[in-house]
Amino acid sequence: MKRKFRLDMPQTIITLLSAISILVIAFIFIFVFSKAWPVFRYNSLSYFLSGGFDRQISDAFYSSADNPSLTFGMLGLILGTICTTIVALLIAGFIGLGASITITEYTGPRISAVLIAVVRLLASIPSVIFGLIGIVTVVPLVEKLFITVDMQIKYLEFFQMTGKNMLSAIIVLTFMIVPTVISLSTDALRAVPLTYKESGYAFGMSHFRVIFKIMLPTARSGIIASLILGAGRGIGEAIAVSMVCGGLGIIPKAGFGFVNFLAPTLPLAAAIINKSEAMGSMPVEAALFSCGATLLVIGAFLSLGAGAVEKRLRKAAGYHD
Repeated sequence: MKRKFRLDMPQTIITLLSAISILVIAFIFIFVFSKAWPVFRYNSLSYFLSGGFDRQISDAFYSSADNPSLTFGMLGLILGTICTTIVALLIAGFIGLGASITITEYTGPRISAVLIAVVRLLASIPSVIFGLIGIVTVVPLVEKLFITVDMQIKYLEFFQMTGKNMLSAIIVLTFMIVPTVISLSTDALRAVPLTYKESGYAFGMSHFRVIFKIMLPTARSGIIASLILGAGRGIGEAIAVSMVCGGLGIIPKAGFGFVNFLAPTLPLAAAIINKSEAMGSMPVEAALFSCGATLLVIGAFLSLGAGAVEKRLRKAAGYHD
């Protein structure tokens, strides 16, 4: 009986730790949504379909405790989050996949080891360092290359055009996501069995065709996982993005075209940082917790989407759970 207890003890500990993790996650969701509930209840769907967050946060801060201002529209923040993350992810995916193919297939073992060490070092750099580099280099460069005095005058009635804008946020975010994509994609490509590659060469396929016809399809689940993790980091990044984004939740206009990327933006995570000094006011606190709740929902959908993609890929590959 004693021996059986010892055998079951590791499983009991794992079960207990899993239960604790689930309880902690549930507590986080309940706590954040309870704090955000006054804003969600008051605004309903207009919370997701209207803008004006910058003016509304000021009105909320100066409102009285007897008559708090709970009117908030987060459409500008949500679109800013989606636009910066998707564009940065597309660029990071293209660069990261190319770099992982180069590291895996076109460099020797020593150079490959050095490159992977550098990539993992980049992934461990604190986000505030990326923000500082962005302020010193990216912001002035974007302003010099893309913004003219005539453009500043033309769009002055809509926003003040400076180097702190959506494009700068995308560039900084790209460099933060790339190491994650490279590292995980490289691991996925290295996990492809050598026999698969040898079979391709045996049929007379070139190295290029082996990579794109055999290795990439085989490693696609790992590559997609790297992109999903990159998207998660992009959506949740606050410090670095808040330092270069401009800090205004402007709704992009289709008629502006590329100028939308030169306008200030304010993703949800950056909004929490930028407006946190006003959290002494109950309406402002509820609004910022609503930003956090929206981020939690997006993260949950990303996680569920990752699981669905992995399940579909496994089924397509012939694996059955």
